[in-house]
Amino acid sequence: MRDPGISVVICVYTEDRWEDILAAVSSVRAQSYPALETLLVVDHNPALKDRLEREYKEECAATGGVRVLANAGPRGLSAGRNTGIVASHGDVIAFLDDDAVAERDWLRHFAAGYADPRVMAVGGRTVPVWASGRRPDWFPEEFDWVVGCTYKGLPPGRVRVRNVLGGNASFRRTAFDAAGGFATGIGRDGDRRPLGCEETELCIRLTRARPDAVLLIDDRAVIHHRVPAPREHFAYFRTRTYAEGLSKALVARSVGADKGLESERRYTTRVLPAGVARGLRDALLARPGGAARAAAILTGVLTAAGGYAVGSVRARRNGTTFSAAPIQAAPSAPPGTRAASAGGTDG
Repeated sequence: MRDPGISVVICVYTEDRWEDILAAVSSVRAQSYPALETLLVVDHNPALKDRLEREYKEECAATGGVRVLANAGPRGLSAGRNTGIVASHGDVIAFLDDDAVAERDWLRHFAAGYADPRVMAVGGRTVPVWASGRRPDWFPEEFDWVVGCTYKGLPPGRVRVRNVLGGNASFRRTAFDAAGGFATGIGRDGDRRPLGCEETELCIRLTRARPDAVLLIDDRAVIHHRVPAPREHFAYFRTRTYAEGLSKALVARSVGADKGLESERRYTTRVLPAGVARGLRDALLARPGGAARAAAILTGVLTAAGGYAVGSVRARRNGTTFSAAPIQAAPSAPPGTRAASAGGTDG
């Protein structure tokens, strides 16, 4: 079976992250398994789009180069990703956050996962890079998902999962043919409350459309994600956990609580109690932040539960407010690319 051609999509929205965007693109350029192309999808920011087009003018037409696109849908991350999917040429589409850099073998580990034709998605491990230079003493590793990173409690190695995490993930193109794209009306739109769960909803929808589908996380596919200073504060922690509860309520309403909360039950009944116990143990041993971490875990659970309760009431009253757009047929790969020179799409 041939190696898949991988298109990388990076969704961007603000010039405040200019240096981060350049670093993300540079990390894709440096991959040991070269990307077929890198697509920068700009979310309704003409000034940023113009600046990026000038920056990558020489590469736009080159094989394996950088293409700059405007989000063709409504404002938000989901529509931006869908724009990238439609415009891409790869057998596999990988997504990288605009404030993250990938390690050199990131795409190589993704590609290896697709040797099994049943595999429809492969995610990786996301490591936080704290603005202050170190993890705040009070911040529990069990809640690293709050800042878009891999959290303590996920099994190590290459393992089967319910869903991948969107900032460090890849999907076989045929996954979108089967399930459609990312749902709009859920997740982030740049300005609103920091919602999420768009990749969770997509992955559940995918496994319903393709019951034989296998979704993996390979912790060797590593990216390093910058955590800005405001997200190191407890106020953001509370806001983000509450927003996650709101998002989970929408997903559960759409796909059913059994599937929508399958992973969360194990997380709340096993992973978090163990985290509280470790925090209390560290407090007894006079280690920094032990009691604060235990308290943060309890606060996170309560605020997420509160968001879920409020979101459930709203969902029952208003119904689900998001929809998944169908993805157009994949364009043919440009001449001279990996995809064009090696035959049809696997899977």
